Amino acid sequence: MTGSAEGGPPDGAGPTDTDWAAAVAAVRGLPATARVLLICHVNPDGDALGSMLGFGLGLRRLGVRQLQATFPGPPEVPEPFRWLPGSDLLVAQDDAYPDPDLVICFDAASESRLGDLVDRLDKAGTALVLDHHASNTGFGAIQLVDPHAAATSVVALGLLDRLGVTLDADIAAGLYVALSTDTGSFRFEATTPAVHEMAARLLATGIRPGEISRKIFDTRPFGAVRLFGEVVGRARLEPAAAAGRGLVWTYATREDLARHDQPAYVLEALIDSVRCTAEADVSCVVKQSGDAEWAVSLRSKGAVDVSRVAMALGGGGHRFAAGFTGRGTVDEVVERIRAKLPGALLPA
Repeated sequence: MTGSAEGGPPDGAGPTDTDWAAAVAAVRGLPATARVLLICHVNPDGDALGSMLGFGLGLRRLGVRQLQATFPGPPEVPEPFRWLPGSDLLVAQDDAYPDPDLVICFDAASESRLGDLVDRLDKAGTALVLDHHASNTGFGAIQLVDPHAAATSVVALGLLDRLGVTLDADIAAGLYVALSTDTGSFRFEATTPAVHEMAARLLATGIRPGEISRKIFDTRPFGAVRLFGEVVGRARLEPAAAAGRGLVWTYATREDLARHDQPAYVLEALIDSVRCTAEADVSCVVKQSGDAEWAVSLRSKGAVDVSRVAMALGGGGHRFAAGFTGRGTVDEVVERIRAKLPGALLPA
């Protein structure tokens, strides 16, 4: 099964019964000695880690014993997610099985998001992809890609259900973190009745939503608070951008991080402090990741499909949340974004 020219499942409808059956067979058919490798995308967020670790605990309940979870790049889990059950499954990418019997990818819209771990796709006996990005490129032998799902954890729970795994609090904690982070704590448009029904199932296991929310949304070091104040203070508003819908943007450098003694992952939450700007539909945070290299986060309130912008610039994502890697100066990166916005307007 291959993706369409635009990426993702051929008709955008999500997995078919045949896809689900193939995924179940790939797991159920594993011999007792099988090595299973779970991989999520570089710079993992709550959905990537929560879906991967929650699903990994489900596999452990099924009796899978040779099981690892990993992600490309430095093996540093962002502080808000270090408490997640199943973290004992994590290994550095250099220690991951070189030729697993089954590799399962989580929340990665393209092979490039797997970094140096991409070779495991070819070396594995079977490659299974769980994702919810409409921009998914259609990689992997078996694809469970549902662009209508609010989070990859929705797909992960669907497969766990079909495998007959009974939810417990540890599995539910990861899936709930994934669901709540990708819906913006149930504030974004992806928050459907089905999302709340899934959340209810997870809460019924006994997990504590208030405690989880404090850990992942409402706790950060004082240095990060000072850093956020500085970076938000340099934000720029362009009311005429995006054909008058407005753009607000800011940037953070590695020097900013060093000055406040903060790791790069703290900047992932910065977009929420920018996107609340009333005069702009589109918000953008440009974060330095290397020499003349920037990780760009884009958000829209509904007038602009920022996934079109991101895909045109080599990235991907969803209509209202997307990103890409930019190169050059900050001004050059923002100018490329500015130029793409008019063509990404959604029908009124």
